Amino acid sequence: MKQNSSVIVIGGGATGLFTALDLSLRGINVTLVERGDIASGTSGKFHGLLHSGARYAVNDPESAKECKQENEVLSKIAPEFVRDTGGVFVGITEDDVNYSQRFLSALNSLGITNKVMDVEELIRREPFINKKSKIAIWVPDKVVYGYDLLATVALTASLNGAKILTYNEVKRVLREGNSVRRVEVKDNISGETKILNGDIIVNTAGPWAFRVIEMAGLGEIPLLPTAGIMVVMKEKLNSMVINRLRPPSDGDIIVPYGDSSIIGTTATIIPDPDNFEISDEDINMLIEEGAYMIPRLKEVKPERAYASVRPLIKNAEDGRGATRDFMIIDHEKVDSLDGLISVIGGKFTTSRLAGEKVSDMVSEKLGIREKSKTATIKLMSELDEKLLEKKRVPKVLVKMIRERKGSLDEDRYSTAMYILLSLLARGE
Repeated sequence: MKQNSSVIVIGGGATGLFTALDLSLRGINVTLVERGDIASGTSGKFHGLLHSGARYAVNDPESAKECKQENEVLSKIAPEFVRDTGGVFVGITEDDVNYSQRFLSALNSLGITNKVMDVEELIRREPFINKKSKIAIWVPDKVVYGYDLLATVALTASLNGAKILTYNEVKRVLREGNSVRRVEVKDNISGETKILNGDIIVNTAGPWAFRVIEMAGLGEIPLLPTAGIMVVMKEKLNSMVINRLRPPSDGDIIVPYGDSSIIGTTATIIPDPDNFEISDEDINMLIEEGAYMIPRLKEVKPERAYASVRPLIKNAEDGRGATRDFMIIDHEKVDSLDGLISVIGGKFTTSRLAGEKVSDMVSEKLGIREKSKTATIKLMSELDEKLLEKKRVPKVLVKMIRERKGSLDEDRYSTAMYILLSLLARGE
């Protein structure tokens, strides 16, 4: 192992944060840079679903297997941020019913738990569901509170030595011949620039990953930036995750999140992840499609609409056909450029696994034998006061967090701790 090995991670979304956590737990010096706040891009703008794998069982079985595994892992390491709501796929039309046999066969072949529900039981549990529903299949979908979970990942990584530099944007990748070891970063608050050095640079910039590639002087990567629009309704109309029993399509899911129901989603390919608009037609279409499952959606006003740009892998002509799996690109092998690795694709549900796999590659390159611990570590399970003292966290905050361990407020204090540590990191 190289002494004082260091890695720069570009992008503070779910994959980047889990990568920083994984590497820090292996004893590697990690600096993560993010141009905004953590989870300010794709990871902070999804619909909150922790996939069981059911949605992809027919058309994308590899992604489905990963979702099944990671649903269970995240539920164990971060139970405070996961709600075990369950999910149900509802068939409304004869076409939906005909699809059910393919769906059930795929679920069973992948080992995804399922149960054909009595429609009357479904109506009792979900009083706003379409009374004309013909079939209902239960699956172990869950809801995850993404920002709170990722703030805790950032906090745990920081307490294990990682530097999380928010509002720091990579402006240049400084290539030296056939290797890259440095990046120029601009502090978007102070305006100052600095050079960061690392043995390896990991590009986890999501739909913006192609810009890092361009800065490194490389060609295209198989990235398909795809906008997914979601509509937040003013009422919570379901307690389980409601899915339409058909191949993946627009407006096929309604997620209970907080006091609202969220309808999702679209899949539109866009050229620029920083420039796209949400149209009234998109909003109306999602409500219309969602109303096939919950008719009352037409009577409830939408509170707002938002969108995320997903960094899908370009293996199809459109966003719906693209796999939801992730890909790790070793640019040393692909482009003869030593020191740069990119991660594209994936989902929030599989972000921990992507972080583990890219950390395995980094460790192999650095000669590090430590294995990943992120599948078994309980995030913030124990308050390490020595680490907090080293990070100069005020003792009064340590006391407040200790007193709230196991309470309903614990996750909020973890978020507050992350914010405090990020401010302290800026002063280092």
